[in-house]
Amino acid sequence: MAVSINENEWKDEQVRVDRITGLLKSHIRALSEELGLHRSDVVELRKDFWEEVTVNFSSPDDLGETSTSLRQQAQVLSERERHHLQSSKALKKYKKLVVSPYFGRIDFTETPDGESERIYLGIGSLMEDDGTFLIYDWRAPISSLYYDGAPGPTSFETPAGTVSGEMSLKRQFVIDDGTIEVMFDTGVTIGDELLQQVLSHSADDRMKNIVATIQKEQNAIIRNDRSRMLVVQGAAGSGKTSAALQRVAYLLYKYRDSLQADQVLLFSPNPLFNSYVSTVLPELGEDNMQQTTFQMYLEHRLGQEFQLEDVFSQTETLLNSPDGPETDARRDGIAYKSSVAFLDAIRRYATRLEREGMLFKPLMFQGRAIVCKEEMERKFYGYDPSIRLANRIDLMTGWLLKKIAVFSHEERSAAWVEDQIELLDSGEYHRGYQMMRRKQRGKEETFDDYDTEKELLARYVVSQRLKPLRGWVKRSRFVDANGLYSRLFQDRELLESLSEGAALPASWNEVSLQTLDALSAGELAYEDATPFLYLKELSQGFHTNTGIRYVFVDEVQDYSPFQLEFLRRLFPRAKMTVLGDLNQAIYAQGEALGELAGLESIYGKENTEVVSLTRSYRSTYEIVEFTRSMIPGGERIVPFNRRGEEPVIREVSGSEELLSKVEEDILNLHARGYHYVAVICKTAGESSGVYAGLKDKLAVQLVTKETPNFQKGTLVLPAYLAKGVEFDAVIIYDGSAKSYGRESERKLFYTACTRAMHVLHIFCLGEPSRFIPVQSVDTGSRVQ
Repeated sequence: MAVSINENEWKDEQVRVDRITGLLKSHIRALSEELGLHRSDVVELRKDFWEEVTVNFSSPDDLGETSTSLRQQAQVLSERERHHLQSSKALKKYKKLVVSPYFGRIDFTETPDGESERIYLGIGSLMEDDGTFLIYDWRAPISSLYYDGAPGPTSFETPAGTVSGEMSLKRQFVIDDGTIEVMFDTGVTIGDELLQQVLSHSADDRMKNIVATIQKEQNAIIRNDRSRMLVVQGAAGSGKTSAALQRVAYLLYKYRDSLQADQVLLFSPNPLFNSYVSTVLPELGEDNMQQTTFQMYLEHRLGQEFQLEDVFSQTETLLNSPDGPETDARRDGIAYKSSVAFLDAIRRYATRLEREGMLFKPLMFQGRAIVCKEEMERKFYGYDPSIRLANRIDLMTGWLLKKIAVFSHEERSAAWVEDQIELLDSGEYHRGYQMMRRKQRGKEETFDDYDTEKELLARYVVSQRLKPLRGWVKRSRFVDANGLYSRLFQDRELLESLSEGAALPASWNEVSLQTLDALSAGELAYEDATPFLYLKELSQGFHTNTGIRYVFVDEVQDYSPFQLEFLRRLFPRAKMTVLGDLNQAIYAQGEALGELAGLESIYGKENTEVVSLTRSYRSTYEIVEFTRSMIPGGERIVPFNRRGEEPVIREVSGSEELLSKVEEDILNLHARGYHYVAVICKTAGESSGVYAGLKDKLAVQLVTKETPNFQKGTLVLPAYLAKGVEFDAVIIYDGSAKSYGRESERKLFYTACTRAMHVLHIFCLGEPSRFIPVQSVDTGSRVQ
């Protein structure tokens, strides 16, 4: 319950704000002048760097003196640059604070003998010259009282232990441009009045950073540093992504002496989302973490070997394919290849390869086999059986490189080599000759006769021609990874033995045919990419990144167990935070994940914590009430009590009328002050058609899977690209039964509808989808 503030207290608080903003302005002026001087110093140091260094290579002593001089000058430059960077960050922080110095105050008395202290919280800290805190950073240990506690006995955790005491006041502010706009006392975590004001604002093309409205359950996510894996199951609009980004800021603050932003990595659903969240951490005074998508990683690892399908193309194929045996087989294949059963089968397969069945490609040069695959197999299984697969591959690499070296020596006298020497242009001739002379330097050979020159050039020609082959060997391309994976679909008996009782899909013959056809064409379906890469890594050695300390996975419901296990192996030192909503599992492989609690198997139950966020803040009460009835278990979603207008369903009879009415609706919504209006279609093809029909009449932006950002105005996009983003108003272009009729499309429809903050309009070309609540169809109003 919020308590109003009397006039005298309001004046006292404004006087304090004025004093703080005055101090901040003073700091800003001083730092701006200091930075100007620092910048000049750094520029001069860089310019004069070599003039200040004594360079002498005459003797070992002179060389040591030169090295010391270089190191000292580099240290001076590095220290100046570091100080300049720190001052720049402080200046940015003060410029943010001067607009809104803080958002909360708590009065706390430490027991048993402490004095009452007023604690003001902001996005950054500010101290007096004597070290007294005027503003505490929202991430400081004591700040958790504001988010978690209520007036009365309370406590908070510090590195030194628990601090107990009494909170006598909790006050909330909205300060803009140095003026208190809203202020009230409250007995709850965050007053609904403050949330109402924040949530009623317009959408934006960037995620908002609102640390003032962090809820207790979100704060538990932000400050959790116990769990190896933190799993956040959150309803649409529950603030899970915002909490995750604030968690990154908290970790960078808490471990600022040992953790850098580039040691934190976010896997996001698409490039558009990367752009959408890119300003949150800088707004909190932190450098941005690394951001990528799982598809980008797959392209990095497999893009040179295959034409890779992405998850969006996979989804488009399924959405546009008619029901039938071929589509059913594709869905069955996706489900199986994403399953724990297939993951276990591939692990057993790799174990079997230690004893038998490894496949190789011959080492070929100009149509001749330097080493045949049978000889490779004999060599591979001739090693000690206790040596791991990956280590044997390393030994094979060294052996094959020696084979190439022997072949290179023998090949220098071949007729083709002399022909190639004759074809060298003068530049390459000279480069080759000089290169081989440098390699021969120090050896007892002369270079003044024709035979020696010819020998050097022959070495050069052969070495250059064999260079790609050496690279091929070093990349372990002599292992037939394609053949190893294909064998699983060629030999049903083998896969069944590896599955240990787990059933294959009834449509397995068609699944196998689809898989093998794609592989033979040099294509890799999205559902095959991770299993293929996982098998390749098991057999050749895992690429790991030990520098990453924290991994965040957003929209985890769209990942398969295969993909998450792969990430665990890829980042062996990292703690993982995963966020998702099973009701938004719109991609086929996400169905294999099951309940998010099932993620306990990745790091073990004792290292995994699952947190649920059930309160939805993004949308109005009316929109949440409408959308939660679309999904099983929707009654567990709790709408925030921000009232608005009812969602509107409107049936139209033809395509021309539909496009005309949508155009009319867009104009109406912008006239009502809504800045971000999204026309959400089912597929990319439908989006392109709608865009083509509107672009000559309205200013509209088409969003595709390559779109990195979006602008204020009207956007047209497929539903699967709207994940994680929000808009003032959403128009579902065609919510008819024909468009959204299959059970597999329920979550896609739900995801599209839950993007709306204030207004949701659903047009239907014919009968409305069965996912729309019956009472809404029966009593639905008309678009105004």
